Amino acid sequence: MMRTSAFLMPFFTALCLILLPVFAQSVQSETDQGAWQTATPAPTKRTEVAAATLNNTIYVVGGFEQPGLSNFINLGITSSLQAYDPATDRWTAKAPMPVGLHHLGIGVAGGKLYVIGGYKQAGLSVWQSVATVYAYDPAMDTWTERAPMPTPRGALSVTAHDGKLFAIGGYDGKANSSAVEVYDPQTNTWTVRTPLPTPRDHLAAATVAGKVYAIGGRVNGDYRQNLAVMEVYDPVTDRWSRASDLPTARSGITAAEVGRRIYVFGGEKEEGTFRENEAYDPARDAWQTMAPMPTGRHGLGSAVVDGRIYVISGGPTPGGSFSDLNEVFTPPGSGTSKRSNP
Repeated sequence: MMRTSAFLMPFFTALCLILLPVFAQSVQSETDQGAWQTATPAPTKRTEVAAATLNNTIYVVGGFEQPGLSNFINLGITSSLQAYDPATDRWTAKAPMPVGLHHLGIGVAGGKLYVIGGYKQAGLSVWQSVATVYAYDPAMDTWTERAPMPTPRGALSVTAHDGKLFAIGGYDGKANSSAVEVYDPQTNTWTVRTPLPTPRDHLAAATVAGKVYAIGGRVNGDYRQNLAVMEVYDPVTDRWSRASDLPTARSGITAAEVGRRIYVFGGEKEEGTFRENEAYDPARDAWQTMAPMPTGRHGLGSAVVDGRIYVISGGPTPGGSFSDLNEVFTPPGSGTSKRSNP
């Protein structure tokens, strides 16, 4: 027996040396929650913005600006478009939208930026839902009005797939919308698809591997009725199905896709704003908790450049609050850096 053990010991030692790096790598990948750092703040403090990446430049548009004498007549609603270049860490003012909008949807297709729906000022109200579509051409720094959505609504979410833009959910001022309407920039036309099974507003949407995901949100604009539901749409079959719920029910969120994972940031509830950062892996239909945001916010925007997610603006407290924050999340596997904000 002693001889057998002595004979096998070198074998087990060699096996451990082979497997140890593999085991360590596995543990590291499961515990790596990514890292945050801070970039140059936006030129103005605002909330309920929309953000997207086009040609490695991040565009932030619309929303409410911090109230002041300069925007009193517009009730704080802004038409401002600002561009951020991560390579130089600098912001530039661009041509404003034709009209001020907040709670708007945004998408990119064919080298242009599209702003879809939202709310505008109507008299003393700031909640007039619209169906408008405006296209921004970065080469000309100009806006063009395009064919409107079939259904006016704000607090919707927009995601791109196969060169088309999916406008999902929202609120028309009276009730939640289940509308799923698809815009084709090449033909300037809209197509109606199978409705969203759970009508909601202040949701997020993302596209991964040919599937469209509708994430979280709230009922009838009430953040006391936040939802965790996530539903996935197959454009080939025109059908929705249920996926694993968002671990934390929340609304007023933003989502971004990196490495075939969806990262969901922020949100609000009656007690405060969320710092939660949760990642969804469609291949496993599973969520993972990531490094929390340095600053909890709602009504924020997010955009991706070089595998990093820039989380911009938004309110640090529920309701009408504003920020110029530009916090950058590096997901696991997208680079290494120390987290600068606990």
